[in-house]
Amino acid sequence: MALTLTPELLTQFAPVLRNDAAMLVNILNSSAINTPLRQAHFLAQAAHESVLFAKTTENMNYSAEGLKAIFRRYFPTDEIRAQYARKPEMIGNRAYANRNGNGPEQSGDGYRYRGRGYFQLTGKSNYARYSRATYGDERIVANPELVAAPIDALKSSIWYWDNTNLNRWADADDVLGVSKVINLGNANSPSTPNGMQDRVKYLAKAKKLLQLQ
Repeated sequence: MALTLTPELLTQFAPVLRNDAAMLVNILNSSAINTPLRQAHFLAQAAHESVLFAKTTENMNYSAEGLKAIFRRYFPTDEIRAQYARKPEMIGNRAYANRNGNGPEQSGDGYRYRGRGYFQLTGKSNYARYSRATYGDERIVANPELVAAPIDALKSSIWYWDNTNLNRWADADDVLGVSKVINLGNANSPSTPNGMQDRVKYLAKAKKLLQLQ
């Protein structure tokens, strides 16, 4: 028989959450991610995206080679990459400028609203949407670093999960569909999500923990 997630089980899955496990489990169990299978898929994706819940703020400290591999579209030449390499704030401001509600590079929005939370909430418009949906105001826009703390790291991930109807794929036990939505933004994408083997590995771990296999 499958198990309901408990603080003890969450701690076994991600020891780094030990001090916050009771609070986080209460939040998750009160959400629509409320079956063992849904929770297994959620934990697997969050574990991959956050390096087993240890990374809640996007690291923008890229080398020139890293910029070429990850953000080549925004850093198209060797000269530009050399200018920005190992300058996280400058990198974030350029890479995320003029999209997802962010202003131009000079506004500082790109770095201010870089990825945070277990699912890496990114962009001023997404911070605003999450804040209004969860709190009825724009406190998260004013204090975006809150999304890196455990409560909003989790709540923002639940919000994204609900808004993209990921229970649909979780209920079907479709790890590829869930992964495509989270990593590629489209369950019908022909591409393979980044870190697919890692996501599958964490799903197997979560299923075993919740006695789903």
